[in-house]
Amino acid sequence: MGDLTVRKTVRNKPRIENVLPLTALQEGLVFHAAYDEQSPDVYNVQLGIDLDGALDAEALRLAAEALLQRHGNLRISVRRRAQGDSVQVVQSHVPLPWTFAEVAGEAEADEIALEDRSRRFDLAAAPLLRFTLLRLGAERHRFLFTTHHLLLDGWSMPLVMQELFTLYGSRGDARVLPPPVPYENYFRWLAAQDDDAAKEAWRAALSGLEEPTRMAPQADSHRSVTPRHRVVRLSRELTEALTRQARGHGLTLSTAVQTTWGLLLARLTGREDVVFGTTVAGRPPEVPGIESMVGLFINTVPVRVRLEPSEPLLGLAARLQREQAELAPHQHLGMADIQRLTDVGGELFDTLTVFENYPLDADGLSEAHGLRVAGLHSHNDVHYPLALMILPGDELTLDFGYRPDLFTEPDVDLLVQRCVRLFTAFAEATPQLLTHDVTVLTPEERHRALEGWNDTARPVPAAGVAELFEAQAKRSPGSTAVVFEDEEISYAELNEKADALAHTLRARGIGPEGIVALAVPRSVEMVTSMLAVLKTGAAYLPIDPDYPSDRVAYMLADARPQLLITTEATRHLTEAEDTECLLV
Repeated sequence: MGDLTVRKTVRNKPRIENVLPLTALQEGLVFHAAYDEQSPDVYNVQLGIDLDGALDAEALRLAAEALLQRHGNLRISVRRRAQGDSVQVVQSHVPLPWTFAEVAGEAEADEIALEDRSRRFDLAAAPLLRFTLLRLGAERHRFLFTTHHLLLDGWSMPLVMQELFTLYGSRGDARVLPPPVPYENYFRWLAAQDDDAAKEAWRAALSGLEEPTRMAPQADSHRSVTPRHRVVRLSRELTEALTRQARGHGLTLSTAVQTTWGLLLARLTGREDVVFGTTVAGRPPEVPGIESMVGLFINTVPVRVRLEPSEPLLGLAARLQREQAELAPHQHLGMADIQRLTDVGGELFDTLTVFENYPLDADGLSEAHGLRVAGLHSHNDVHYPLALMILPGDELTLDFGYRPDLFTEPDVDLLVQRCVRLFTAFAEATPQLLTHDVTVLTPEERHRALEGWNDTARPVPAAGVAELFEAQAKRSPGSTAVVFEDEEISYAELNEKADALAHTLRARGIGPEGIVALAVPRSVEMVTSMLAVLKTGAAYLPIDPDYPSDRVAYMLADARPQLLITTEATRHLTEAEDTECLLV
């Protein structure tokens, strides 16, 4: 590794500028950071930008310093108060974590990037971000911006980068930018919300939910494990067909994704009522300037999908979109509060969908400053065992994040196939296609289930049950044939008893085409009686001794057996009948 220069701009002792509560999602992130302090924090977010051109490293450092000073919520740390709750403390100024290094090539740059995003932040020490500039050549650099997810959501990342490069052009003079919209405005709006109304809405939406939907039910879903990713792109044709189908029925692409994911979970778990998590933007239009505000506004809320087999697939999607729209005003409520409104113990779900609709504009990011963005490297993970991130574009991108300790690569490959199959089914669905008729099985799986597993043909000897039993008795006469409670009987003993009873039955005229009723409780005698009747060539009619007497009378009157075999315990069932009885 080349020379590594770490600079931290230090000012006078910082003072506390503001104290703000944590949002619902921030509370969850703090919990996960404390739950497993030994592993890398999956909520370290990193954006890498490859830049070609004559970059002024000092101007970029000044821009980063100005950016940090411009936004108070980039200077927060998390402190636990004596009351037991946590708050975010905004400091007046903090050291700028700036690192510069000359590296030999892409491999070394990748190694530094990995180390940077793997290094945990101390949430009690501001700032929860790092800037790293790597020089790969005279006019080749990679700029790394690493931050904890506590600070920024996905919408904020392009805003921050746009401000940074604007400040780069002014060498850190913040007067080129309008004053930032105060982050505090969002918390004022949050404090004014009717939480009681939100709780009632979520209680009604989740009413009757009997069990969680978990793809890895035995796993510790809070454990911090760096996920792996399986990324696939839908073809341009399928993406266009999916978009056209959604628009044609007044649906959003996000609804199409949620419908597909819910149907996939239902098919894989065998349930008709499933729930999973989704990330919502959390930027209320009632807050002035919210679209340009930098911070963490997103929240995770449950999505419940209830299947009705007779409902068309597109009807299910329309119903799901209406249900989500009704809940939109209440999406500020925290997941922990929502969980407590249900009768389900533990977490409601262990899968998550994220629909990203805020791509970074690489072309407009730095062109005005004589630089060209040659590549983007984004890393943004979640702690859920399984997550689907959707990135829009001419070819819809599906990013499946999964915990490698819970899912194997073949597991995920099959999951991808099934998910793409369902997207195709949605894109091609007619208004008449019923949800019940949509399958996740691949053609190979369907053939195996319907034909392969049902191909039970094999050579069968031309012999009856009695003959096959006798052959087995000759092969293993001493082996145990029947065990009932404390009684055991061998094949030879059972065959001998059945032969003796068969002689008795033949003496009473029982033979082929005859019917013998058996009112014998579960016992060795029951098995003996069955074999004996079969040895005579007759058929047996089993009668459950627990049946009511009128049901027994009806069966005997309807079948008209030649003989009824009973025991002392069941003899009373047939005392009023005309059928001849044999007591065993």
